[in-house]
Amino acid sequence: MSEFDPTPPGYIVVEGPVGVGKTSLVKRLAQSFSAHSLLEEAEQNPFLERFYRDGRQAAFPTQLFFLFQRSRQLAELRQKDLFQRTLVADYMLEKDRLFAKINLDEHELDLYEQVYQRLSMEAPVPDLVVYLQAPVDVLLGRIQKRGRYQERTIEADYLQRLSSAYTDFFYHYEKSPLLIVNASEINPIDRESDYQLLLERICEVENGKHYFNPTPLLM
Repeated sequence: MSEFDPTPPGYIVVEGPVGVGKTSLVKRLAQSFSAHSLLEEAEQNPFLERFYRDGRQAAFPTQLFFLFQRSRQLAELRQKDLFQRTLVADYMLEKDRLFAKINLDEHELDLYEQVYQRLSMEAPVPDLVVYLQAPVDVLLGRIQKRGRYQERTIEADYLQRLSSAYTDFFYHYEKSPLLIVNASEINPIDRESDYQLLLERICEVENGKHYFNPTPLLM
């Protein structure tokens, strides 16, 4: 750890497209802050591999599985009062609708929205959202490097659509303080100096929208 004493926000969400490094960063932050982590656990979704291989045929069950999974996780957190301590998550509930809008057809989306409303989920508002961005070629490289079986057929076109949807969503996002991170050059998992720079920036943000765009000269 660096010399400064990090004081984290109470509820931090790390978001961004597939392959950008959300979960790895969440685990490091949770360790630094002695915090609880809330992880998406995408590998538990039995439809995900089929979705990446043939999205049209498996999009709806894939989306519903994630919706029920996230609803269950939030309910369990409330029962355990884990929001009373620092919590770091690798997803926000709003992402579920974001994915649904780009993956489902009109009729599927209408049914999805009905299910969503029935669940009556009231997700807590994060104290800070860290949005990780990276070009599609970087995302593809990281996906290939981590070698998850269900992700082996992800295509660049899908990642581009997903990245564009995230960009549009966070362009209009105003519910929480937002730190937008250019994650293409930074490696907070394998490079300690990068992690310390990002950690300090996370602890500095109090309100509004901020950008963290490290360059090789800073590393």
